[in-house]
Amino acid sequence: MAETILITGATGLVGKALTKVLLVQGYEINVLTTQKRLLGSKNNIHYFFWNPQSNEIDSKCFNRVSTVINLAGSPIAQRWTKSTKSSILNSRVQSLNTLANAIREHKINIKQLISASAIGIYPDSKTHYYEEKNINSEGSSFLSYVVQQWEAATHQFQSMGIKTTLLRIGIVLDNKGGALPKIATPIQKYYGAVLASGEQWQSWIHIEDLVRLFIHSLESRLEGVYNAVAPNPVQQVELTKAIAHVLKKPLFLPNIPEFMLKLIFGSMSSVVLESQRVCSKKIQSTGFKFTYHELSAAVDNLLA
Repeated sequence: MAETILITGATGLVGKALTKVLLVQGYEINVLTTQKRLLGSKNNIHYFFWNPQSNEIDSKCFNRVSTVINLAGSPIAQRWTKSTKSSILNSRVQSLNTLANAIREHKINIKQLISASAIGIYPDSKTHYYEEKNINSEGSSFLSYVVQQWEAATHQFQSMGIKTTLLRIGIVLDNKGGALPKIATPIQKYYGAVLASGEQWQSWIHIEDLVRLFIHSLESRLEGVYNAVAPNPVQQVELTKAIAHVLKKPLFLPNIPEFMLKLIFGSMSSVVLESQRVCSKKIQSTGFKFTYHELSAAVDNLLA
């Protein structure tokens, strides 16, 4: 019988792509959803209701499940008001708490938890090259605080003897959503520009490689923390120019100043202003091979 995987956050950018490939590879998929209209079985996916905010979960979601893939979390790319910041943090932590409480209460035998995390845990720096062990909680930003709490919430699974894998995801490049269309659309319409100094490092990964990395973590039963980024991070100016080159569009506007980005996006501007140059050697040492090592090949594949 095919292995059954329980997925949270399956309707997001990464979740949709991952679910599609897992189905093709013959896995059974159970999905936790907050949308009651989706409940039931459709296209070989079995949907179960949960509401992490009230610790509510249909325990039948664990039927035949050996691995949980956790992608749940409110989008980062929204204006950071007091309530959205609370949602960004709580949606991540409470999702994990609800899963852990149910597994503990119903004595469910789960072999592995694979949870999304983010490179936002690393401090803003134009000079450091971050490996998984390089965490500094001193003076942490909001994003860094969120990711630290997110990762801390997975410790309860380890204490239950569940193999726990954390994938710190960088900027996901996909033509269906996320960062790439947001950068490409203005360039396509001739008003694209480099953000701030353009010197900030952006560690990226092609959506196909990220999906493969999740499946590699599952099939190799990896344990621990891994950076889910391609081997060659780039500076923001390189990312913008690579997209313009593939789209065959000029970049003639000046850089958008930092103060203007802060004016438009508020504190959420840190998402594009902070610099994280992140190393992928640890995941490569497990035998994982990236299809897209270089940004130019990734952008060409997605936009050409």
